[in-house]
Amino acid sequence: MKRQIYKHHVLIILVSVATCIFNAACNKANDYLNVKRLNTDVVPSTLNDFQALLDNNNYSMNSNYPSIGLEGTDNLYNTTAVISAATLVERNSYIWAKDIYQGGTANDWAAAYKNVEYANVVLDGLTKISSTPANIGSYNNVMGSALFYRSISFYYLAQLYCKPYNAATASTDLGISLRLTSDVNVPSVRATVQATYNQIINDLKTAIGLLPVKPLFYSRPSQIAANALLAKTYLNMDDYTNAGIYANNSLSLFNTLLDYNNTALVSPTSTYHFPSFTTGNPEVSFYASGGGYSTLWANGKGSVDTNLYKMYSVNDLRQTLFYKKNSSTGLYGLFGTYAPGYDFSGIATDEVYLIRAECYARAGNAMAAMSDLNTLLVKRWKTGTFVPYTAVSSADALNKILTERRKELPFTGLVRWEDLRRLNTDPNFAVTVAHVYNGTVYTLPPNDPRYVYPIPDLEVQLYGLQQNSR
Repeated sequence: MKRQIYKHHVLIILVSVATCIFNAACNKANDYLNVKRLNTDVVPSTLNDFQALLDNNNYSMNSNYPSIGLEGTDNLYNTTAVISAATLVERNSYIWAKDIYQGGTANDWAAAYKNVEYANVVLDGLTKISSTPANIGSYNNVMGSALFYRSISFYYLAQLYCKPYNAATASTDLGISLRLTSDVNVPSVRATVQATYNQIINDLKTAIGLLPVKPLFYSRPSQIAANALLAKTYLNMDDYTNAGIYANNSLSLFNTLLDYNNTALVSPTSTYHFPSFTTGNPEVSFYASGGGYSTLWANGKGSVDTNLYKMYSVNDLRQTLFYKKNSSTGLYGLFGTYAPGYDFSGIATDEVYLIRAECYARAGNAMAAMSDLNTLLVKRWKTGTFVPYTAVSSADALNKILTERRKELPFTGLVRWEDLRRLNTDPNFAVTVAHVYNGTVYTLPPNDPRYVYPIPDLEVQLYGLQQNSR
């Protein structure tokens, strides 16, 4: 298909010492794999330029992370009225329609590849700058940050647009398009799932050797966050040995937990209950927010699944801090996240503790697993009411940890979507998700092909990418 039949996407990069703004003049909003720059553009060329690009506020590298998979989980309940008022993509995702986008915009795909493009601009630009004793700290931080941003974008894309990792088939299963250069003349092709995960891991391991232990601002990457993202990656590969190693590495650098009894930071009477981005959450090591599908779940429009809501004890502060009753419907809306008004898509210590606890349990160390779980939960219950959990076996410990993982991270990133995908291969944890819309019950059985989102139509047409089977 000839490229000239498509309207071009033009990206103008403006750089100053204090800020870097990307402005896009788009005729095709989701074609972020076909970014072209004009000869008249001001192109970033210095370390300050590249740092400003990664810190920029116009197209933030800390927002709009893929989150559409949340709509398809068993943590969400919505009335027909809410679903009918939702966007086409949200509605199709809620009922797991075969064609999610119907030729429309795929914001999750576009936003993630936009971040990949910016990261590649920085990485390509750094090849033209020499590191010196005077600039080595800044040089390494910029390179490590760009690698981290590229890897976390690839990570989120992999959770939506390719099959769950399966060691037996990963070398042939279709992965995502691994854009490793900002040169638009390099064609986009789909790698394998194995190559996708290898790239994520290699980028993160390289980044760890370049990044500072702790970031100057928690909107920037660090060794803490890179180790945690490696733990998440290995967890989704069922590699519990490495997931445990990198979770432990992250916690050895930073293990602070937010005490939900701390009314100076946490309040059920405030609008969003948890500290804002500007106030700072002591549990967060890397701040990022999701795509903001507010029609369904933010601001109380959507509702938590009743079964999930009932899983919390009366003394468990998460029930009142995560959810708030909607007086008009009598249902409990979703309010409490670490990214007020959006789903939190960054890295926080609670998730890392749960990863390490799960890895301990799967390794047969129930005592260590329960220790990590209890370290977390004592910060979640009303002071003086929590009785430490015990486990009679590793299997019992694993059951308790996975239950608490669902309760602790119900709308964090794509965690529940990822867990459904990876746990569906185990009959002990596989579930069939059901949603009701307009009187019809829609179901998503374990290991269903609809756990993989379709590649946006325009990307298939433009690049000839093989479409996912649903």
